[in-house]
Amino acid sequence: MSLTTPTTAVSLREVSRVFPGEPPTHALTDVDLDIHHGDWISIVGPSGSGKSTLLNVLGLLDRPTSGSYLLGGDEVASLGEDERAAVRAHRVGFVFQSFHLLPRRSAIENVMLADTYRGVSRAQRRRRAREVLEAVSLGDRIHARPGTLSGGERQRVAIARAIVGRPDVLLADEPTGNLDSHTTQSILDLLGELNAGGLTLAVVTHDIGVAERATRVVEVLDGVLTERPRAASPSEGAELLHTGAST
Repeated sequence: MSLTTPTTAVSLREVSRVFPGEPPTHALTDVDLDIHHGDWISIVGPSGSGKSTLLNVLGLLDRPTSGSYLLGGDEVASLGEDERAAVRAHRVGFVFQSFHLLPRRSAIENVMLADTYRGVSRAQRRRRAREVLEAVSLGDRIHARPGTLSGGERQRVAIARAIVGRPDVLLADEPTGNLDSHTTQSILDLLGELNAGGLTLAVVTHDIGVAERATRVVEVLDGVLTERPRAASPSEGAELLHTGAST
């Protein structure tokens, strides 16, 4: 029997990740998590809590030691590396704190590269890249190289690259960590627009302001995941994130 529903983009059941050693490190322990289509979920927790491991499992960059991972209803936990790479290329988008843009390529060329391994013709890659750059308000900067762009513009290029393939879910690891407060709000507004358009988001963050923009907040602490109630105020949200108060 399926563990997911048609409205579920991601379903984890009893997912654990143990790294060998003496003693072994239990990065995730029996994690259950459903992310529905159209959710914006923030993943919070102190450094070393397991939240990055969780994001890596969600992005098929790491394989759980045990448990089930359904992506859009398909079991992906036990796929081979080639199959995992294909799923990543077609169904998962990634945004990172450090942008990871190629400095000698223009904005449109950086976005086009994401379609290279999807069997898309060059003409179609260029058309799709232009469309998403316009969607993130960079239609007038498509030929600019990363070195001439602001931090916010570079992150917009990175977001455009991540969504050009129309992924099932967009995973972001501290996407505003290198940005000032004004630019952070601009990027959050963009993510909000994409989410309102139906894009499913999972965002790792230490920033309470970023976390509170999400529709759901989950915390990872010592490899164990719990869902947080929506905070009534920023100060209450900060207390929940930094004190580890139980729900």
